[in-house]
Amino acid sequence: MSRLATFVISIGLLVGTFVYVSPPSLGEPNQPHTPSGLDPRLNHIAVIGDSYTTGTNEGGQGPMGWTTLAWQDLADRGVKVVPDVEAEGGAGYVVRGNRGGVFRDLTTRAVKPDDSLIVFFGSRNDKDADPLAMAFMSRDTLALAHQMAPSAKILVVGPPWVNADVPPNLYRIRDVLRDSARDAGAEFFDPLDAGWFFDRPDLIGEDGIHPTDAGHGYLADRISPLIGKQLPRWV
Repeated sequence: MSRLATFVISIGLLVGTFVYVSPPSLGEPNQPHTPSGLDPRLNHIAVIGDSYTTGTNEGGQGPMGWTTLAWQDLADRGVKVVPDVEAEGGAGYVVRGNRGGVFRDLTTRAVKPDDSLIVFFGSRNDKDADPLAMAFMSRDTLALAHQMAPSAKILVVGPPWVNADVPPNLYRIRDVLRDSARDAGAEFFDPLDAGWFFDRPDLIGEDGIHPTDAGHGYLADRISPLIGKQLPRWV
């Protein structure tokens, strides 16, 4: 074979080799392609609540709050969470909190388009609200959450009470919220029916209203599984 022919074949082989080498940017085979650089296994969660979520001087502030404890528990179970928590003492769906907000206002700040789950917790602050106003505001708030994050699941945890002597008005508000959640296609959980805190006065602070640090641990133990059931598990 001539030197010219040998040279041409060699160049062809080099070109062929170059064509079939995959660029490093494509990643390993069968791995998900994430142009944004975000981990696709992360669960973005929005939480909307009242002083039972913010924590108070009675307990639950900072790392002792039920949300922080719940994220730790989920992480231990292989569920990765990126949370946005917006809560305001005194707030409810109808009743305005100590900074003038209701749950709808908190929803606009907490919910993101890529959320996997939106959690509403409460509120006992609505116990004296007009049921018609409660129906309108709760439906409007849940509809807004769905509009802001169309692919997110919604978990509505109703209002708790500190003992079994629950005011009749709170049961009525609970019923309205349950119906609103059902109509919105959301999952509803009822702390009153489950008897949260009913036999545990030691978990409520001296003010007779708010949970202590131990009470927030109690909440985390109960809310964490509710959240986990709404999310895929990643080991």
